[in-house]
Amino acid sequence: MHTYLESAGFKKIRSRREMDRLISDTVLNHDRKNLFLDDNGRTMGEFSREYAPDIGLSVCGEFDEEGNYHPEYSFPYFQGSNISSEEDVTFDKHAGKESYAGACEDPRVGVTVIFYLLNMGEFMMKGPKTPEPRPYKVRFSGMAREGTILLPIRKYSGWDEINRKRVREHTKLVNKARVGDEEAIESLTMEDIDLYSMIQKRLETEDVFSIVDTTFAPYGVECDQYSVVGTINSYEKVKNTYTGEEIWKLVISACDVTLDVCINAETLYGEPKEGRRFRGLIWLLGKVDF
Repeated sequence: MHTYLESAGFKKIRSRREMDRLISDTVLNHDRKNLFLDDNGRTMGEFSREYAPDIGLSVCGEFDEEGNYHPEYSFPYFQGSNISSEEDVTFDKHAGKESYAGACEDPRVGVTVIFYLLNMGEFMMKGPKTPEPRPYKVRFSGMAREGTILLPIRKYSGWDEINRKRVREHTKLVNKARVGDEEAIESLTMEDIDLYSMIQKRLETEDVFSIVDTTFAPYGVECDQYSVVGTINSYEKVKNTYTGEEIWKLVISACDVTLDVCINAETLYGEPKEGRRFRGLIWLLGKVDF
């Protein structure tokens, strides 16, 4: 069973029999259905059902010659509502199953952001036919197994505007460095050295989360999992209609990237409020506007 089932409110699903019942319910009572041909010419079907607003389960499988459906795999999903990025995106097929990953070059994060493509059926029908990167609007969402609410750091007057200006200038430098501008590369190198020196000095007397406001960093060996600390912009508690479990839906801003995060209410430590921060490990999903 999928590791992040509990994030979508399926913490009570423990056995294979219970999972089979959930898959059958999703296929028989689906809200969305996509039919497409895979690279080998097989007729594939992707069925999805919402069990809470924007949260649910997707089942992907094959139709045989007699029209019978054979589920191959399932995964929980959470669909984001905010456009997180409009940068160049490339797509690559996963080796083990009929699913795809997207890679987004967003200079605000500083690394290539890799995400699990949510609308795979739409990609198969409308997606690019060439591997060259193209700009797309992407809605990021994250599913967290556990998380913690942190208090905000103390900020002086005008800090937000100064920080937005700093992010814009940093993004311009990164874009120049990508095309080989040596002066921009040198400026970024000196900026990193100064930042490292400042952090090392402050860590002697302060906690790291009183220095670092937000983060968006790869975590572990799986390429679509990230450690995030983000400021909470809005929050909402919803209920899974299948299990009755409660789920927190948070909209956070991490490294100037806005994304939606969902987490089982039982595994979130602390009470979310606007202005506070969310810290957790997320499985990053992305819906691309083709």
